[in-house]
Amino acid sequence: MTSSPSSRMLALLSLLQTPRDWPGHVLADRLGVSVRTVRRDVDRLRELGYRIGAGKGPDGGYRLAAGSELPPLLFDDEQAVAIAVALQGVSASGIDVGDAAARALATVRQVMPSRLRHRVDGIRFSGETAEVSVNPAVLEAVTAAVRDRMVLRFGYRDDDRPPRRTEPHAVVAREGRWYLLAWDLDAGGWRTFRLDRVTPRIPVGPSFTPRPIPEGDAATYLAARAKGSDAGDQWPCVGSVEIELPAHRVAPWVDHDGTVEAIDDTRCRVTLGSWSWIGLLAAVARFDAPFRVLDPAPLREAAAALAGRFAAASAD
Repeated sequence: MTSSPSSRMLALLSLLQTPRDWPGHVLADRLGVSVRTVRRDVDRLRELGYRIGAGKGPDGGYRLAAGSELPPLLFDDEQAVAIAVALQGVSASGIDVGDAAARALATVRQVMPSRLRHRVDGIRFSGETAEVSVNPAVLEAVTAAVRDRMVLRFGYRDDDRPPRRTEPHAVVAREGRWYLLAWDLDAGGWRTFRLDRVTPRIPVGPSFTPRPIPEGDAATYLAARAKGSDAGDQWPCVGSVEIELPAHRVAPWVDHDGTVEAIDDTRCRVTLGSWSWIGLLAAVARFDAPFRVLDPAPLREAAAALAGRFAAASAD
């Protein structure tokens, strides 16, 4: 049996994880190599920090000591790049583990082959961090309560009320912030709480039976609430206008909630959503081009009202 040193050592370590003594000749037979090769591979594993004992005499063998269960870190190129990007970008997650992530990347880097270390070292980038940071201990406590379905009590920053009593159902990361979706036992309804404002009270409990989450899942529910909608992940106000600009100039500035349809080379139909009809008109006005309201009627009424306000504002 022919194998690369890395895959052979991984197979060797897998055998050694079985709680028994492995004579050298048995390992050699299982791996299809010589006893001398087994000794060299064992020495390499020891250099990587694995505590492997060796018994003396003809009946002696190799045994992996307790606390050495981690396999060697063997990554392909794509995995190495993913690890480097994930650990360097951890500050954008909003969880305050930046120093720990840097140390983790340094630790992982040490056990990578030279070729992959060079690739990882070449990945350097900068970006915006999250607006607020969440204490890792808070994230751990809250997600554990979600997992175990235990009632969670917590203080909430800038809230003078007694500790909240909730049935935590999900933790959601959204646009640089972390939220807890929970059933508020005192208010008798669903609420979302920012984790950076939560201070868990210990102990948790008792256990609870999960409730059906509105909109089917926590992420959709949170997205709907962010838009002020009571009927799914959609804006409460949606309307269409005709803008005197070619579609290719408008499309890059319309997000995934809107659509752009070309009417001809100089005009396009734009459909957008917003919290309010006035807010929708403000989104259209940013294109700084003549436009005409198409539908619905409430959008035309809002345009007339806004025109009156602008006229009054510009009067001498």
